Amino acid sequence: MSLLMIIPFMSFAQKPNWQNLDLKADSTFGISTQRAYTELLKGKKSTKVIVAVLDGGVDINHEDLKSVIWINKKEKAGNGKDDDKNGYVDDINGWNFLGSNKGSINYETLELTRLVRRDSAKFGKADATSVPASDLTAFEAYQKNKAELDKELAEAKEGLENYSAIKSAIDDLVKKLGKDKPTVEDIQAFKPSSDIETNIQRILLQQLKNTTFDEFYNAQILAGYEHFKSQVDYNLNLDYDPRSIVGDDPNNSKEKFYGNNDVAGPDARHGSHVAGIIGAVRNNDLGIDGIADNVAIMAVRSTPNGDERDKDVANSIRYAADNGAKVINMSFGKSYSWDKAIVDEAVKYAVSKDVLIVHAAGNDNENLEVAKNYPNPNYENGGTATSWITVGASGPANDETIKASFSNYGKNTVDVFAPGVNINSTVPGSKYEKLNGTSMASPVVAGLAGLIRSYYPKLTAIEVKDIIMKSVVKVEQNVTIKDNDDTTKTVPFSDLCVTGGIVNAYNALKLASEYKK
Repeated sequence: MSLLMIIPFMSFAQKPNWQNLDLKADSTFGISTQRAYTELLKGKKSTKVIVAVLDGGVDINHEDLKSVIWINKKEKAGNGKDDDKNGYVDDINGWNFLGSNKGSINYETLELTRLVRRDSAKFGKADATSVPASDLTAFEAYQKNKAELDKELAEAKEGLENYSAIKSAIDDLVKKLGKDKPTVEDIQAFKPSSDIETNIQRILLQQLKNTTFDEFYNAQILAGYEHFKSQVDYNLNLDYDPRSIVGDDPNNSKEKFYGNNDVAGPDARHGSHVAGIIGAVRNNDLGIDGIADNVAIMAVRSTPNGDERDKDVANSIRYAADNGAKVINMSFGKSYSWDKAIVDEAVKYAVSKDVLIVHAAGNDNENLEVAKNYPNPNYENGGTATSWITVGASGPANDETIKASFSNYGKNTVDVFAPGVNINSTVPGSKYEKLNGTSMASPVVAGLAGLIRSYYPKLTAIEVKDIIMKSVVKVEQNVTIKDNDDTTKTVPFSDLCVTGGIVNAYNALKLASEYKK
């Protein structure tokens, strides 16, 4: 999954901040945040809670975020010294494990690519007859991975070719119109001179019913083109390896002290969007309202445009836990793991420090009872992280579409669902954008966890998880899913996650007020 996957744009009207709305009052399946503030929290005092956003970077100067960014008061800005002696120089707002004084990584390979590159040195010219019996299992894994890489690269090249063609056709039509931002009326007045132009006109008229040309073009066409181009050029490219920028030993998972303090990095779009969902300033007449009204966003850059490395994830979790985070949001994931044990150790450490970890389930519409997804709460040597929540994505309508079409699911592996479709939030440059994904659903839950912990600071991470799980609004209707064998079937929503429901702030805070009385 690796950050936000490109999800087909969903062009229908949406109420602003719909994730905060109430199903009964607003006919929208939000999490009743507004109702909770109005009816349960008015006049109550809260304690600031640090929520760590482990992601691709956060724009700490965004108009709707700058006042809620975590500040390390033990560190003196810009003096080039490690004032708090934590091993990270000038870590004022967090840390970037993807850089050095040479700069910062933007694009990376997928873990699959790295595994094939590693093993090709040993098995690239081998066959089953020449491999020692002791290496046969590793050789077979290499062959399987290599075949999967070749398949994904072929699909990416085909996707790039298709998106290049439609992008070029739309660009040509727009050029003929002589308008950079054509309206529905402009498209309707256009006289096609070829079958291609007729098809493009039809597509645009359909898409522009509920959105603007810019929003459609940027969210679907340009994003799709750039997604497949980055896959071909970087993610699935065996010859691409940017790690020298960091200057660490990528094979030494125990190494901790590397990186720089550039918490925005080259591309802070995804992480800024996540941060805004959690804690964008409420009631300031700007952009959006975050879920939580008294949190500090700690930015920890661990995830490039490609797959995160287990070493960086482990160090980011430890950094967040050591610097006071009580909630960690992880809107990323992948299908392969280089060193799961090192991540497990970090998760155990965070759990021991009373941290609640919230993780996105992924955007492949897969059943996580079968499909692999890393990181996960299941330790290699047995046991499960007790303060970990895995989140699937839901839509706004209380009908058969309540499960977002892209969202992973799992009766025992996904805990809850939360809004993750057309979520408007902060992006760099004090702008706002609608994005889709479990990457958006996870910070809804992280924001809720931060909200609970700020108003009820005596509750432990495990208790907050228990409250969130017990306070969901159950989904009663069946939903249609595509299973791992590609068959379509209708199942109860309770088959998609442990709780069978959507998280709810009103219910959670009401339960928190009564918890263990």
